[in-house]
Amino acid sequence: MTFPVFRQRSGLAVFLIAGALGGCASTGGLHPEAAATAPQDLHAERSLAGVKLDAAAWPDEDWWKAIGDPQLDQLVDEALAGNPAMTLADARVRAALAAADAADASRKPTLNGGASISGARVPPILPPIANGHFGVIKYGYLSFKWDLDLWGGKRAAWEAAVGQARADEVDSRAARLKLSADVVQAYFNLAGAYAQRDLAKDELQRAQDFLELTKKRVASGVDSRFQLARIDGETAAARAQLEAADNTVHTGGLVLAALLGAGPDRALSIQRPELPAVPALALPSDLPAELLGRRPDVVAARWRVEASTKDIEAARARFLPNLGISSLAGLIAPSAMNLFSLRNRFYTIAPAVSLPIFEGGALRANLAGKDAAHDIAVAQYNQTLVHAINQVAAQVDDLRSLGVQVADAETARRSADAAYKLAMQRYRAGVGNYLEALSVRQELIVAERRLATLQTRHSDAWAMLNEALGGGFQPAGDGPSLAARPATRTEPKAHR
Repeated sequence: MTFPVFRQRSGLAVFLIAGALGGCASTGGLHPEAAATAPQDLHAERSLAGVKLDAAAWPDEDWWKAIGDPQLDQLVDEALAGNPAMTLADARVRAALAAADAADASRKPTLNGGASISGARVPPILPPIANGHFGVIKYGYLSFKWDLDLWGGKRAAWEAAVGQARADEVDSRAARLKLSADVVQAYFNLAGAYAQRDLAKDELQRAQDFLELTKKRVASGVDSRFQLARIDGETAAARAQLEAADNTVHTGGLVLAALLGAGPDRALSIQRPELPAVPALALPSDLPAELLGRRPDVVAARWRVEASTKDIEAARARFLPNLGISSLAGLIAPSAMNLFSLRNRFYTIAPAVSLPIFEGGALRANLAGKDAAHDIAVAQYNQTLVHAINQVAAQVDDLRSLGVQVADAETARRSADAAYKLAMQRYRAGVGNYLEALSVRQELIVAERRLATLQTRHSDAWAMLNEALGGGFQPAGDGPSLAARPATRTEPKAHR
């Protein structure tokens, strides 16, 4: 009656000895070194001073609809549905979720079964087995195995895989934001290309009018053939400029077609867009702290730090002893016997202890690699956060400055237009000279092109600011806790 008790105490002693011997594989001196940057340490108050603040100024998820252009809305939807980059991003999410499911499955017990009928002839040198005759064996079995994961290493590995899957999922949202912003900017650039083409047409018409007027003045002896040759060359240059503007319009359509995931013929069906009136500049009042949860690239970086923290926990658990349970039960019988007879049953139960003792530094190398991966993730998180806050500040500066430049350029264009009209009146009346009229016309060309360019850049800056603010991204409620914390350095005393 004492033998089972003795076996239980012996098993406990073996397990305790195993725990002590596990100290041979030590984690001493291994830990991550990088620390996350706190958003409050990245000051932006002075850079963003003077901008209207509004708690509701965060972009909507479909922020481009504020423009009120149905064609733009349709193009963004088409791009999000048809661009191969979206298919790639979604496939990566599915692969990461499958990896997380595999990590979760490894934590659970397994039960397998099988059955077979096999025949063999054993040489007569082994008479107790088959006595030199052909024999048939029938058997069926169930096997059970479960690693208890005493220190949570497998759970940590599963949580790391889940964190990586969530990071990939947020990355897909970042890809959607980038694609929608690219489509909006390409749309605005196409509108700007049309505006430049209009200016090229106007300039060609002015050059042709100037040419006809100069011909009349040469014929009447007011101007020389030198002026005629010069304006004839400028007319040819205006035709070349119009051809280049036509090509820019065509190229802009092709850029949009590529973003839609369509062929070049799709560009031919895009109607001419117009540059929008850019909404007034306003920033969220809770910037920059809330940017942590509004920028998908920042959220994805935080998830990767969280995942690397769990990877470290899983690597540390491998230094500790673990307990597993396996069992096998079944029935086996020769062909002449009933397989389901109770006397043909067999079974085994095998608790097992595993522990690292001398592993050649493999466990320490693995943990050191996980620590380094954590430091890389933290550095990338810090880099992404710094870039995000500075990108917002840069786009605010651009939008604010371009608004002023557009207003000034509009004033300059009106003045140049008035001066050109007056110069042409003087030239027609024979009061002004050729060089005066030509100079004023060149000033008008420069003013018109500059205004069109600035208006396009102003619209682009508005789109880029919406992208910098996260484009309406809203993370799930179970987002990462301050994932950028350093991985814990706590470990069992036996392993210090």
